[in-house]
Amino acid sequence: MLRIGSGAGFSGDRLEPAVKLAEEGELDYLVLECLAERTIALAQKRKKADASLGYDPLLEKRIRSLLPVLLEKKVRLITNMGAANSVGGAWKIIEIAEEMGLSVKVAAVTGDDVLPYVLSNRDSIQFSPALNESADIVSANAYMGAASILPAIETGADIIITGRVADPSLFLAPMIHHFEWSMDDHDLLAKGTVIGHLLECGGQLTGGYFADPGKKDVSGMASLGFPLAEVQPDGSALLTKLPGTGGALTLRTVKEQLLYEVMDPSAYITPDVVADFTSVQLQEDGEDRILLTGGNGRKRPDELKVSIGFDAGYTGEGEITYAGANAVGRAELAGAIIQERLEDEFEELKVDYIGVTSAHRGAFDHQGTPYEVRLRIAGKTYELDKAKRIGEEVEALYTNGPAGGGGARKYVNEVVGIVSGMIPRGNVEPDFTVMEVEAND
Repeated sequence: MLRIGSGAGFSGDRLEPAVKLAEEGELDYLVLECLAERTIALAQKRKKADASLGYDPLLEKRIRSLLPVLLEKKVRLITNMGAANSVGGAWKIIEIAEEMGLSVKVAAVTGDDVLPYVLSNRDSIQFSPALNESADIVSANAYMGAASILPAIETGADIIITGRVADPSLFLAPMIHHFEWSMDDHDLLAKGTVIGHLLECGGQLTGGYFADPGKKDVSGMASLGFPLAEVQPDGSALLTKLPGTGGALTLRTVKEQLLYEVMDPSAYITPDVVADFTSVQLQEDGEDRILLTGGNGRKRPDELKVSIGFDAGYTGEGEITYAGANAVGRAELAGAIIQERLEDEFEELKVDYIGVTSAHRGAFDHQGTPYEVRLRIAGKTYELDKAKRIGEEVEALYTNGPAGGGGARKYVNEVVGIVSGMIPRGNVEPDFTVMEVEAND
């Protein structure tokens, strides 16, 4: 049996559940999945400004919390916190270990950065959605699979840190290594991919993003426990969480996560295999215990998906609140004032009435007239000064707009746009670097 815990489902995830899993989970591996499309594009921009950066901003905080217990409990860590600079992230881990007086061996997986190839072959790549010919591409990272991680695991490294690897592959790689599965056994790879897909979002499997008071109640969410899987050699698994932690792991939470971000359950495409989820079987085995069996697969695709980041200019934003009688009417007047002043200057100018129309672009099942509403104006432009003007005009509503406005705030953000493309698998060359430090006696 192999015990794998999920300690993070995105870059900004909570730290405490991962530490608790490492301390009490009797794990073989802990996986921190911290990378998304926009996350890595922003990381590439940080690396461009400072070559030593580009790894996950929370890497240092997570490693300081986890490293002592990982080493004490002999839990191996696999994470994509390397983002745009897995080697830089590995050196940071070495630096932290040295400072803490700990011995650690780290393997950094590289090869996902395919920006030179994409820039050289831009005309032959089909982008989805279409990319403007004049757009400045700032990053291009291929989704590598479990095979890219296996050589790093085989070094015996305590921590394997990667860049862009498909989320389920982070979990599948230790299964392949531990059970010595063949890379041509598509059914076993598919079963492992199902387990990885269920674990990759952390607390979503145990009730986070599932809870809906009065409809789908989940208790103890303030102390939400993250999931772990007891994986068997045949690819079946028991999904559970630590006793005493909050949340719930049920057939309902597992089914929702199984279908999360899945376009076609019969053909879930990863770099390792095309998995068919339709044969998956789930069975309750007590409280917070779900048995998982089934799952079939077929040959992996010949091409790899590439996440491509490009410079999309700036967004300028301004917000102000109106409360009391006729709050909506005053907010709408304020929105009309800003629209009249700015709509000719921006190709795209959004006016949102938060609490009324911001989510569904129209009053949706609205009961009564809101007592308060927050006006948000946002516009997109390639000119920094123009982006700043939106917030300035909203702030000016204090004395140049309707009565009773308050709590004005203004923001300008640099925007990284994301498109996808496909490139031949042979143009992605995974590699790894090993580094270690010995504790001083």
